[in-house]
Amino acid sequence: MTGEPMTGEPMTGPLTTGAGHGPSIPGPSIPGPSIPGPGISGPGSAGPGAVSQSRSQAQAGPLGVLARLRQPVQAADPGERCEMCTEAIGPEHAHVVDIRERTLVCTCRACYLLFYAPGAAGGRYRAVPEGYATVVDFELSPAQWDSLQIPVAVAFFFKNSHLDTTAAFFPSPAGATECLLPLETWAEVEAANPIVGSLEPDVQAALIRTYRDDDGHGVECFIVPIDSCYELVGELRRLWRGFDGGREVHQAMASYFARLRDQGKPVGRQDTIYQGL
Repeated sequence: MTGEPMTGEPMTGPLTTGAGHGPSIPGPSIPGPSIPGPGISGPGSAGPGAVSQSRSQAQAGPLGVLARLRQPVQAADPGERCEMCTEAIGPEHAHVVDIRERTLVCTCRACYLLFYAPGAAGGRYRAVPEGYATVVDFELSPAQWDSLQIPVAVAFFFKNSHLDTTAAFFPSPAGATECLLPLETWAEVEAANPIVGSLEPDVQAALIRTYRDDDGHGVECFIVPIDSCYELVGELRRLWRGFDGGREVHQAMASYFARLRDQGKPVGRQDTIYQGL
């Protein structure tokens, strides 16, 4: 993904689309060998061997060389590349956040590690951490969720260091859609769950899901890398059908949160998260 916006103009595509990842350019077709027809016997007639020899001589001559030079060269598909050093990278690769441009940048492992330490590159770039956590005792009442004015059951929240505020986004048919947070309500959420206020700005997010079951209202909170949030939103946008997203969107959501529960490290709402999670 090249220069995908993080705020202002919301990111709408999956993070797995990297720079230089495009269609290959087809080259010219190469004719196969001709199949000679029945030989014509008789004095002075050239057999199949003579015809083949004549054709080889023509291809090796000046006109044949010129014809080959005029053929366009077939371009190889470069695949995805690091946007820092142009090293080839696979579909699963790391990201750093460009704080100034508010974009995610695809990187190789070496470039990613250059920006892992806080303050690297004068603070312009921050490596997106790769750890996941489940806040097992997260507290959020139905009234607080309604007060946040988020129209769906899932949203992610992160600290925007440039604006010094918390940004909230939720999935929609248009991609990641920003929601203006009521500051008083969000302050209550952070006070009840200090772990949310300790996230690394710009690169970590609190992903919150609400639901209803036989016991009534339920809520889940996961600490996730910011690129995982945009990957989820991009996948839901691709699958979205109708008013509520349709069956495929609900299946994708269920699968994503099941993976989070499996791989997330259990933490408490009073804990503190570090970049090395």
